[in-house]
Amino acid sequence: MARKLKAKKAKPINKKKTKQIVKKKAKTVKRSVKLSRVRLPAKRVRKSKIKPKANSKSKPKRRLLKRTKKVIKKRATKIALAKHRKNPIISPKTENDWESWQTFNPGVIKLDKKVHALYRSIGKDGLSRLGYASSGDGFKIDDRSEIPVYEHKVGPRVAGAWYPSGGSWGGAEDPRIVRVGDENKLYMTYTVCDGDIRVGLTSISVADFLQKKWNWKEPVTISPPGEVHKNWVIFPERINGKYAVLHSINPVVSVSYFDNLDFDGKTFIKSGHGGGKRGAGWDLWVRGVGPVPIKTKYGWLVLYHAMDKDWSKYKVGAMLLDINDPSKILARAGKPILEPSEHYENHGYKGGVVYASGAVVKDGKLLVYYGGADSVVCVAHADFEKFVDALRLHKEPKPKRGTA
Repeated sequence: MARKLKAKKAKPINKKKTKQIVKKKAKTVKRSVKLSRVRLPAKRVRKSKIKPKANSKSKPKRRLLKRTKKVIKKRATKIALAKHRKNPIISPKTENDWESWQTFNPGVIKLDKKVHALYRSIGKDGLSRLGYASSGDGFKIDDRSEIPVYEHKVGPRVAGAWYPSGGSWGGAEDPRIVRVGDENKLYMTYTVCDGDIRVGLTSISVADFLQKKWNWKEPVTISPPGEVHKNWVIFPERINGKYAVLHSINPVVSVSYFDNLDFDGKTFIKSGHGGGKRGAGWDLWVRGVGPVPIKTKYGWLVLYHAMDKDWSKYKVGAMLLDINDPSKILARAGKPILEPSEHYENHGYKGGVVYASGAVVKDGKLLVYYGGADSVVCVAHADFEKFVDALRLHKEPKPKRGTA
């Protein structure tokens, strides 16, 4: 017999629940319809204010030129020297009477991959002599003489008869040493303090210098008697076949040319140093040349000493001179490249002084050696190529009306 299936009873419909579901679905549909009708804001397109003219390219060129000038001006301001973190590199030695008070203002030269320095020293007797030191890397002193290597013979000291210079009453001061081309001779100019202030000249063979055989040639004075002269330097190359001596940079750059440097003690270089105020620039009062000029691809790099409105501070400036005619100034830094800011530059025999007297290029770096506060030897440095590239962008400032 077939089994009879019992039909299931249908569950009663919950009308209340059904109404809720229908309402919910209706709301969802209504909302989706509303969203579809919403208009999204259109993207704003910036309209250029510059209305291009037909066949005109002048305005874009002008804008590019302005931008280029701004970049150049920004680059041009970045010209300065960084001071060595371990300054000073040479200080007085109390155990050596001849250099127990002051050691400063070095002349330097690079030979055999070393930097050799002749620095001014003053000891208990008040006489200014020259000491020697050398460095393999240009920063750390590896060798230093225990005795003076150069002394200028002076007459007996008479009270009140000598002009005190940098703490001494006489002797050899502030040397600049140079090799002209590949000559087997080093020339040294220096300040002679012996009754008056003049410029002295001597020389030594390269071989003797490197072997520390201090056989200096008898010195001669090359500036006129009765006149005060300092800071004369010899160019490291002949210019137009002649030896060139840079002896003044104010009011104009003055260079004298010679077939040789064999002065007889009776022939003098006529020089006029204008102590007057400059008409433009930060360097209102120019004192004189610093280190021996350095040849660059743009011109001769010359560092110099000057003061601004604050006479208590000696600062260092920089300029480029024409290669073939160094009386022409091609560029001049708009600000000092070195200023007295450290304690060793403001505390000493003469605080507030940075006196650059030596410079070399070593391993791509410009190394500038200077006296701090007329008491110690210091060094500052910069990337040589970047330094010169920045300097050449500075134009010589024009004097204002009514000034010399």
